[in-house]
Amino acid sequence: MNNEQQQTEKETLEPASMYAIMAKLFAHVSKAVVDRFGEEGRQAVMEGVRTFGEERGRDIARRAAAVGEPNGIENYLPNYDMGRSNLFEYETVYHPKEIEQTFTKCAFAEQWKKDGMEEYGILYCHMIDPAIARGFNKNFEVVHDQYILKEGTCHFRFQMKDEEPSEG
Repeated sequence: MNNEQQQTEKETLEPASMYAIMAKLFAHVSKAVVDRFGEEGRQAVMEGVRTFGEERGRDIARRAAAVGEPNGIENYLPNYDMGRSNLFEYETVYHPKEIEQTFTKCAFAEQWKKDGMEEYGILYCHMIDPAIARGFNKNFEVVHDQYILKEGTCHFRFQMKDEEPSEG
């Protein structure tokens, strides 16, 4: 066995990341729903992601409030609910009234690509970040104009419509 084969064998014995497992779960459930219900199923999956995202956003706002911070743009990422590991590579740039993020590596997208499930993973990608932002603050919007699953990079612009923190 050569070194490359040994490395591949070792990687298959490593425990899967929770990100990979959840990406697989989402893709398989989404595929089953879309296969059975067609476009109506696709819309239902996206609606489920939207409500899940808004719930996460409300929880991020609660996390900020618990430490005495309003749900303004400056408190979104510091109180975010999902830790980042080396399975994600990204750059964050802060602008007035905007946070710009560019991801070049995403554990979810990598798993969906590996499994040939991009068609189902993109349903999550289209909905999740705008929904989280809206749940965090109704005036918080996301422009998500590039996707790893399509262009090879995810590009986000998180924008506050006004500066007044609001209730979810």
